[in-house]
Amino acid sequence: MNPEERYLSVTQLTRQIKGLLDQSPLLNDVFLRGEISNFKHHSRGHMYFTIKDEKARVSAVMFAGNNRALRFRPESGMKVLVRGNVSVYEPYGQYQLYVRMMEPDGIGQLYLAYEQLKKKLEAEGMFHTSRKQPLPKFPENIAVVTSRTGAVIRDIYTTVKRRYPQAAISLYPVAVQGPDAVPSIVRALKQADEDGSDVMIAGRGGGSIEELWSFNDEQVVRTAASLKTPLISAVGHETDVTLMDFIADVRAATPTAAAEIAVPSLSEWQEKLDTHKARLQQGMQQNLMSRKEKLSYLRNAYAFRYPEQLVKQKEQELDRNLDQLHRSMQTSMHLRRQRLNEQRRRISSLKPSYLVEQKRQTLETNTKQLRGEFRRLLTNKSNNYDQLLSKLTILNPLQTLKRGYTVAYHGNELLKMANDVDIADEIKVYFQDGSIKGKVIEKESETFEGDGENGK
Repeated sequence: MNPEERYLSVTQLTRQIKGLLDQSPLLNDVFLRGEISNFKHHSRGHMYFTIKDEKARVSAVMFAGNNRALRFRPESGMKVLVRGNVSVYEPYGQYQLYVRMMEPDGIGQLYLAYEQLKKKLEAEGMFHTSRKQPLPKFPENIAVVTSRTGAVIRDIYTTVKRRYPQAAISLYPVAVQGPDAVPSIVRALKQADEDGSDVMIAGRGGGSIEELWSFNDEQVVRTAASLKTPLISAVGHETDVTLMDFIADVRAATPTAAAEIAVPSLSEWQEKLDTHKARLQQGMQQNLMSRKEKLSYLRNAYAFRYPEQLVKQKEQELDRNLDQLHRSMQTSMHLRRQRLNEQRRRISSLKPSYLVEQKRQTLETNTKQLRGEFRRLLTNKSNNYDQLLSKLTILNPLQTLKRGYTVAYHGNELLKMANDVDIADEIKVYFQDGSIKGKVIEKESETFEGDGENGK
């Protein structure tokens, strides 16, 4: 054997390992329990994840052709039971589990799918009360979507005819379980809605979650949500809860309860009618008595017993009111005339010609007053001047010199006393016709007493 032939390529080794694994009966049908991690749902529909336990892990893939049948959505951290085969992914030389079936571990697959779809629809606001439609009080046509056989349609029919016999019931038969259930329910809901029924009842008898699953199907629930006809859900017994119950406008615990909700009780309404009739008759009698009393009062009233006197009295009141109105009008006119005249005077006083004449008269008056004041002031000043001139003349030293007196000065100072100069001081003496200078050679002290120029 050529030594070179002993060496295998990586591809050859990987294919031999893959062949051994694919031929192993034990690895071709593996049942595995574990926890999902690193879950990824590819855009092409394939699911890639890891199955692990406390000590080991294995890569896994579930192709789109296998995972379409899942009624729940796998998530990381979810414990599952899977079934598949072990093989090798040649490009990486890695063995992995090819999953064909999967279901939750420890919880039913349908229940998990129910919870996931419920959360999804609730997040979309499908269960919100604002979407609920009110039920008609007196429906004429009732559509029932249920099985042709069974107790549901009988219970609904019996209850409706007992409570409200004039209502018409239309049955839209469907398969309530099995592979044909979902499409038949969807068709019946749409047909009943198109036929224009006043109210619709959809339901079936009780059963397991598998038997009731058709009313949890997403297509059925979304069809129910799109109905224009008010819908009553009557699926299962009182303890059974389906997504149809959440999406319907009203949920009934049983089919019989649904019929009671859908139609009124004719006997109850008859009792209400009798009660209202009695109250109406009593009210009419009380109203009639009240009106009779009022009529009797009006008949005895003064106006109806003595209409002529009442008319004359009203005529007198009318005359007084007219006189008062006339006086009020005259007074109002007089006041308005006064106001008008006052406004005219004010307007006239504001004319430019009037203002000029008024200012001219004021100027003439002021001119006369000014001239008079000037004459008085001139006369007063002239008299005052004459008086001052006379006083000045009297006090003028020249007048004193003319009377034979002399005036002596020492420097620029007028000598009034002998003690104003000393011996040898030069003095100047003024006469009427001139002046002389001299020196003081002797002083004598004498006292002169007298009045005026003729002293004693």
